[in-house]
Amino acid sequence: MSPFTRQRSRSVAALGESQLITEIARWLGSASPKPPRGIGDDCAVLSGTPRDQLITVDPVIYGEHFDDRIPARGAGAKLFNRNLSDIAAMGGRPRAAVIALALSQEVKIEWLRDFYRSIANLARRYSVPLIGGDVAHHATGFIATMTMLGESTQKRILCRRGAKPGDWIFVTGRLGGSRLEWHWKFTPRLAEGQWLASRAEVHAMMDISDGLAKDLRALQPKGTRIALSQRAIPISRSARQHSKTSGQPALLHALTDGEDYELVFAVSGRTQPDAFVREWHRHCKGLLTCIGQFSKSRAVSPFPDELDLSGFHGFEHLR
Repeated sequence: MSPFTRQRSRSVAALGESQLITEIARWLGSASPKPPRGIGDDCAVLSGTPRDQLITVDPVIYGEHFDDRIPARGAGAKLFNRNLSDIAAMGGRPRAAVIALALSQEVKIEWLRDFYRSIANLARRYSVPLIGGDVAHHATGFIATMTMLGESTQKRILCRRGAKPGDWIFVTGRLGGSRLEWHWKFTPRLAEGQWLASRAEVHAMMDISDGLAKDLRALQPKGTRIALSQRAIPISRSARQHSKTSGQPALLHALTDGEDYELVFAVSGRTQPDAFVREWHRHCKGLLTCIGQFSKSRAVSPFPDELDLSGFHGFEHLR
């Protein structure tokens, strides 16, 4: 029986990525534990050793994640760094990786050489040995899938779940405009993630891959609304530049473009945001911004310029 159909109602397009993941978890049932030890977080967690083990997997697909405008070294860097960003989002340390290739017979040898040399350079920089993989034929394209293994750096790992009503929302760096090369030139927030995991006042964290407007909902505690200060959103120069050609507001790009690979996290509402930012700058580099709060649903808005997120949606596969 063919796995494909032209009837949208019977296809995965009728579900979209988020609902498909929910369905896969339902189909697996008790074979898949609850996150983070199962489906649903930046990394899966394997316990039973002195340090929790982290496992993540991400591909780069020609025509989806890169095209002819991106050099082979850029495609290799994107594959490595987007996996590394998942480890960073859990406050972890990378340990090793494997790569599975599915490629056409027409892939150029020199292109593949540069792709792997880029990965090798990053593997040496971050002390992440490439310890294996697989090669398979793909009739028409190129897919490289990396599985990266890591471990916790603290007694706990930071998950997407854990935020509480009243928690402050922080984000690293500036957002938006990733389509103007940032999506393959970014630097994962590895050291920053490890420092944040050491802070008891940090309750939950993830990296921004599908856009802040979508990813924040994965951190949102029940019974709260996401109250953001519009003027606090750190908008990148690339987002403002992209706005000039897209005709869309730079704020829209900052909230929905995705592939920022910055960290968004929740900090205890008992913490003074300014004090936390000062502590951040003692240990970490780069911009850190408090952009909002997980407010109780019926509470008075803490921000006079509160942003209504209902009209903003990030990237979703299969839609």
